[in-house]
Amino acid sequence: MEHRAVAFTGPSNSGKTTIIEKISKRLNGKKRVAIIKNDPKDKAVFDKEGKDSDRFYKTGAEVAVVSPTRTTIFSHRSRDMEEVARLLSPFDLLLVEGLKNLPLPRIAVFRGAIDTEYLSVVEAIAIDDTIDPEEADLPDNIDILDLNDTDAIIEWIDDNSVKLKGLDNADHI
Repeated sequence: MEHRAVAFTGPSNSGKTTIIEKISKRLNGKKRVAIIKNDPKDKAVFDKEGKDSDRFYKTGAEVAVVSPTRTTIFSHRSRDMEEVARLLSPFDLLLVEGLKNLPLPRIAVFRGAIDTEYLSVVEAIAIDDTIDPEEADLPDNIDILDLNDTDAIIEWIDDNSVKLKGLDNADHI
């Protein structure tokens, strides 16, 4: 099995989560998709106060909640992308939101304006009609994608995603 990956970056509320959701829904049944989302401000909340998993997690233990339809892991340890990818395997395509330091092909998502600070770490930008690419003064090596054309973004991903190394034996996990 080939494990391929691509990343998305951009300012808050630019549409990263929405386009990742659209891509995942469009590929459902065609490819096994896994998603890793970065939470750099550590503000995500995953369980309700007083529930068993919350109570177990507060003991300091690593906790897994297993049911017939899902598995949820609550961990006190930060894990690198390769370790998380192994946990999510098997998959065909890994979509990563954030984590600018990872050496993955990256699409920056912008609405309203382009934040040029992202341009040094991306190969493509996905924009909507609130941005005129002619006025943007973009480097020649950056592809411009229509944020509202999910199929074109998937085509770019098919052409530019990279194979993840070190996961060849992860299919059995």
